[in-house]
Amino acid sequence: MIRRLASFTALAFLLAACGSGPVRRVSEPAASIQQLTVRADGRWDVALRLNNFSSVAMRFDSTALEISFDNGAAARLDLQPNLEVAPESADVHSAVVTPTPAGRARLATALADGRGLSYSLRGTLQAGPLDGKPRSYEIKRESALSPVPGLPGALR
Repeated sequence: MIRRLASFTALAFLLAACGSGPVRRVSEPAASIQQLTVRADGRWDVALRLNNFSSVAMRFDSTALEISFDNGAAARLDLQPNLEVAPESADVHSAVVTPTPAGRARLATALADGRGLSYSLRGTLQAGPLDGKPRSYEIKRESALSPVPGLPGALR
């Protein structure tokens, strides 16, 4: 009798564990510059890395971000990537941007000296689960870019 009761209890716990399903967690996404390359016309190719830390796939709809160097605003990233990123993964959206004169000069100086530079990325990012409404997330990122050996005008 005790053996049957123990077997029944174990089976009940096993069935209860199977019924809950995977946890659906939506976490705040992040953004960073993966690569910045100066074009011949003075504009920049920016590879923006979008990180999805959620347990579900997310759709990244738009960005309103400002790139700043130590001397102030360098460029705006007002983009509509419309990019789907798998759970706990990242993807890159590339865009061509026109820098501010101060941003262009600061980057040219860093490249001419063969040095990297610190940057900040601030603004908002619109993202949401594929089956839900997007919401606005505040982005604050401090990082640095370094020259890429063998790729003139590129920083990572």
